[in-house]
Amino acid sequence: MIIVVTGAYGFIGSNIIKELNNRGYTDIIAVDNLTNGNKISNLIDCEILDFVDKNTFIQEIENGNYDNQLDYIIHQGACSSTVINDGTYMMKNNYDYSTILLEYTQKNEIPLLYASSASVYGGHGNAINEFIEKRECEAPLNVYGYSKFLFDQMVRRYFENGLSAPVVGLRYFNVYGNKEAHKGRMSSVVYHNYQEFKKHGKIKLFTGCHGYENGEQMRDFISVSDVVNVNMFFFENHLNDKEEISGIFNCGTGVARSFNDLSLATINACRQHDGMDKITLNNALTNNLIEYIPFPDDLLDKYQSYTKANMEALHSSGFNKPFLSLEDGVSEYINILKNTKNEQSNK
Repeated sequence: MIIVVTGAYGFIGSNIIKELNNRGYTDIIAVDNLTNGNKISNLIDCEILDFVDKNTFIQEIENGNYDNQLDYIIHQGACSSTVINDGTYMMKNNYDYSTILLEYTQKNEIPLLYASSASVYGGHGNAINEFIEKRECEAPLNVYGYSKFLFDQMVRRYFENGLSAPVVGLRYFNVYGNKEAHKGRMSSVVYHNYQEFKKHGKIKLFTGCHGYENGEQMRDFISVSDVVNVNMFFFENHLNDKEEISGIFNCGTGVARSFNDLSLATINACRQHDGMDKITLNNALTNNLIEYIPFPDDLLDKYQSYTKANMEALHSSGFNKPFLSLEDGVSEYINILKNTKNEQSNK
């Protein structure tokens, strides 16, 4: 069985390959752009069949050179920067590339599992926002979110017209965890909080916005290990289940937590690792372990201050494995960061 994983050397893609290896799958074609050579460390401990550059791969797909050779495509590759405004670049990388793979998998009856994003929902953080996989809930705030939204719309048209092979899109919320160090500015808040606390002994958070108090903006934070579990659920369903589930599903925990909560979890995980007692938020503020800085004006209209995945669709699909709590997930990740030399560096 030959499995293609795009974005293979990236954050989520490399974690998926590691889990595929754990389950006995090694005939994996790893597709990626290795302009950032630092990413190679993400697959050092993994087994693959071959590496193919992302541009070469899509040319080979269009030329039909992979016809009748592939069994499954897990599409994680994309430009994931939410601050890039080059719409031409973003649409080529995220929408056009994904559309070619969608058409190919349907033509060749190959299951497709792809990464969407909670950024499709947009919104400015009002807690009454509904994060449900419905068109009326979707209004992306930036071109990254729009590229993901537009591809989801393309997939929905295929749903309406009938599929020849299953297609599943997963709308990732705020993912954190192992193998993300190469992402730099786009690494998770947990990663940046850890680096900042290690270097300066404090964590900086934005002041309040959109009606939220300092550090009280809320997100649905999910560990990459949970994201991998969701991917594997659909992967194995498509291999073993006659029903072959298709759809677009939220991939979060269904719980919104504040940046204050996240920072405190990071601080306490560091303290616990060093044999110290946990502290409260008030203790952290009193001891200047958390500092609030002005909210950037240029982000104000493009910032999601509140996200919380509606999990009904995912649970209805049959996925029922519990997610890690924020504290447990952050603690697990901090232990990895403290014990892995590669993850301790910013690059």
